[in-house]
Amino acid sequence: MRVAIIGGSGKMGRWFAGFLSKDGKEVVITGRNEERLLEAGRQLGVEATTNLASAVKGAEVVLLSVPIDNFEAVVKQFKPHLKTGQIVIDVTSIKTKPVAMMQKYLGAGSILGAHPVFGPGAKGIKNQNIVLTPTNEKETALAEKVRQYLEERGARVSLMTPQEHDE
Repeated sequence: MRVAIIGGSGKMGRWFAGFLSKDGKEVVITGRNEERLLEAGRQLGVEATTNLASAVKGAEVVLLSVPIDNFEAVVKQFKPHLKTGQIVIDVTSIKTKPVAMMQKYLGAGSILGAHPVFGPGAKGIKNQNIVLTPTNEKETALAEKVRQYLEERGARVSLMTPQEHDE
């Protein structure tokens, strides 16, 4: 499985790139700062590119790890490059606004809000808390698959609405 991480040279983007790469996933990271991005790619042993379109087009899953202030602009930027069936998961710390933006621009069903309730200093996924925030049946089905994947690796996963999460 190929995973594109937008914001892959940031702290959480790097964490997920390392975790997914060690778990056997093919990872490509993308971001704005070419020097930082290429260094992160070298350190992690993953593909790194500033070409957002090529990173997104070849991935089954797109993981958004960008600051909330840039979230809407980034979603609009990569939307034209998404294909039917691709999954988009965000890892922002708030959920109502990002999930609503993804639904508005990307449509429901192949998106999922997620909040890893740990920082980039975590040594691994085991015993870490993650909240998934599905809003409809398709997202709930996706959330159950993600939950199974994470729990098999030792994470503690909770499902709730974006509103419940943000409260």
